[in-house]
Amino acid sequence: MIQATVAIYPLGQADYAAVDAAIERLHAAGVAANVRPMHTEITGDETMCFAALRDAFQAAAALGGVVMTITVSNACPAPPRGEGASG
Repeated sequence: MIQATVAIYPLGQADYAAVDAAIERLHAAGVAANVRPMHTEITGDETMCFAALRDAFQAAAALGGVVMTITVSNACPAPPRGEGASG
């Protein structure tokens, strides 16, 4: 199981259709997707998450130039301090 945050930034586009297209692909991929104001958080099987991210990028890029930022973790959310966390 992994979690990731992803954000799409359309370049030189008059609207946010690329963002909408990427979010649609994430939802269609079967991963849990939670849309936030500045990014979308996804959770799921590693293979499914990376495939969903690829599909989201392709959908957004089909509409013009985009930048996609991704942060991926196999350890988030971290357990609260004192519950298996050291340090």
